[in-house]
Order: sequence, then C-alpha cells, then structure tokens
Amino acid sequence: MAAAGVEAEHPRSCSCFQPNGSRLGWMESVPYLDGPPSPLEFYREWVSPNKPCIIQNAIAHWPALKKWTSAYLREVVGPKVVSVAVTPNGYADAVFQDRFVMPEERQMPFMDFLDIVEKKVTSPNVFYVQKQCSNLTEEFPELVCDVQPDIPWMSEALGKQPDAVNFWLGEAAAVTSLHKDHYENLYCVISGEKHFLLHPPSDRPFIPYELYQPATYRVSEDGSFEIVDEKSTDKVPWIPLDPLNPNLEQYPEYAQAKPLECTVKAGEMLYLPSLWFHHVQQSHGCIAVNYWYDMEYDLKYSYYQLLDCLTKAMKVL
Repeated sequence: MAAAGVEAEHPRSCSCFQPNGSRLGWMESVPYLDGPPSPLEFYREWVSPNKPCIIQNAIAHWPALKKWTSAYLREVVGPKVVSVAVTPNGYADAVFQDRFVMPEERQMPFMDFLDIVEKKVTSPNVFYVQKQCSNLTEEFPELVCDVQPDIPWMSEALGKQPDAVNFWLGEAAAVTSLHKDHYENLYCVISGEKHFLLHPPSDRPFIPYELYQPATYRVSEDGSFEIVDEKSTDKVPWIPLDPLNPNLEQYPEYAQAKPLECTVKAGEMLYLPSLWFHHVQQSHGCIAVNYWYDMEYDLKYSYYQLLDCLTKAMKVL
C-alpha cells in the first residue's frame, strides 16, 4: 500500500469518456490517494493546480460510517421538522420548460421523509434533503458529533474554516444538474455511492449558458405540481444541457468538451476543486456530508473570468 497522500494504484477506473490525450495538462482520470495528505502537500499538489482527487481512509474514524442507519437516524432526529426539496421529476435547480426551476421546499418531520425513502409510503414525487445553507449544523446538529465540524488538514491548508457543512440524503431519482460552485469542496460519502460527471474550468467555451426566468415548483390543490415564476428576481444564468444525453445539434460545441466520470463510494472523499463543473447522481438512500470552503479569488479566478468573457464575446460575433 502506498504511503498516505501518495497516489495509489486502484482497480476502479474514474476516467474520461473520450480516449484522446489530456488538454492543457488535465488528467484523463481522477487519481486516488491512500490517505489524507499533509496540509502543505494538499495545497501544493491539488488545491493550487485545481485538480480533483478521491481520498481514501480520510473519514474511516467517523462514527457515522457505522452508526448512520435508518434506525439510528429515526432515533436521533425522528420527529424533528426539517427542510426537504420536493420535485415531480428529481431535478431541482435545473432548466425545465424554459425556466430555471427550484424545488418546493417542504417542511416535514424527518421520520416521514425516511418513510418515503424506505418506500414504506409511496409518492409520485421525488424527495431530497439537500438544503445547502450548512444544514448539517443548522438543522441536524444532533449528527455533527458523528462526523467533524471541519476537516482539520483542509482548514490548515486554506487557513480558514468551512463556510458550510451540508447533509445530503435522498432518492436515486434525485439528480443534480450540471453547474459549478465558487467553493473548494470536500464531498464525503457515508453510505451508498455518488456518481460524478466533471468538467474542468477550461471546458467553459464548450458548455452553454443561457439566461432563464427563475421559478419554483408549487403543489396545487389536486396534488399536481405547477411552475410559478419568481417575478421579483433577475434572470438566472444556467446550463441547459444534459451531459448524459447532450443535444449536439443544438449545442455542437459540447462535442469538444472532455468530461471525467467517477464514482465515490462509502468511506471515500472527493476533492472537487472550485469552478469545476459537476453533474451528480446517487444510489437510492445515499447519505453524504460535504464541506464548502470559500475559494481564493486569485489569479486562477481571474483566468476563469477572462475565459468566460471571451466565450461570451465569441458568441456575439
């Protein structure tokens, strides 16, 4: 076995869809580390060059890996009312019918949500605990002691604490549409697995953005969903393309993009660098916790902004 922090040979492949060589130095697969690196090494080898990796044995000491069964979550959280995203199709914060549609945010007892996930209660809709305002610390503080309030070696590497720590649990039909975040993201899978499709920031010229009227799903009296426009807000720039089934006639530039595909399994941690585009699927009932550290708005960010501006300018010509 390789030493902690050293890239390990691994039988699972997290690779590109396309076989051709890497562009601008990007890897053709997401590397594995056998264990968490030192803060200096992590910053130098991964954060600074803006490269993703999957880290094994970084959360092996977390009680959550053994404790977070459905029975335990029922006992600890139980009847507490929490925020749950509900959609008719599993796509929250995604383009639908020429709108950027956000989910209905339903307040419901956590045990009722678990009944749906465990299929003790049937529903035609898709439910997902995914509120991203540090919901682990704000809505599930009872569970923080089973994980960590931060990742110490990451906090030391960046010289800051995470802006948010989020708890994720939902159905397999819940899908996260392609987008990017201005955070250094450590995504830790507790049970099940998450499937990521990734694009480096250098793929920006091939990824379409358009402006959309923001809207929200709302349940009508007959139980069906309607889409209600948010009239008081500005239009939202979002990616209309589905990377799993791209419409290359409408978006031919995407054929030049080079996605990476990887699966993060229970007990593993994905380092997802800031500004990387990502589309996420999951196994049914997958539980995860992620840590968002604010990115540095440094030269890398300036380069991305330049690339973004040039991409928009070329479309105007």
